[in-house]
Amino acid sequence: MNGHAAGVTEQAAAPSRFHTTVEVRWSDMDAFQHINHARMVTLLEEARIPWLFLDERPTVKLRAGCVLADLRVQYKGQLRHEDSPLDVSMWISRLRAVDFTVGYEVRAAGAAPDSPAAVIASTQLAAFDIDTQRLRRLTTEERDYLSLWLAD
Repeated sequence: MNGHAAGVTEQAAAPSRFHTTVEVRWSDMDAFQHINHARMVTLLEEARIPWLFLDERPTVKLRAGCVLADLRVQYKGQLRHEDSPLDVSMWISRLRAVDFTVGYEVRAAGAAPDSPAAVIASTQLAAFDIDTQRLRRLTTEERDYLSLWLAD
């Protein structure tokens, strides 16, 4: 992990959501002083790291092979440097044999959890075997862990 994801909690109010914060860097801003789209995508990636890719996670093997199959980002409001650290909640919206879709809601620091999200996003990630250059099935352990976060 590169140190940008600060606080991590498993939100008690919504047990199917993983909750973390991500620091915004000055370089994440564009000429209009809000977070640039490409940088927002990077911040979403950084938010996934403590949830899916740390050594103690059952999904740690995805670090060695996981490809992004789809990305969708909707901006409902602006986020700026002073809104840091961003509050990111994530969940699994779809779980299949070789892939899963992560849902995101991003809010400014201090925003109420039930307030409208400034960014709503999703990423479809697929397990990938680097050696064979083919998709692979998620393991039972990976599926069991991901299903804990499956939205109702």
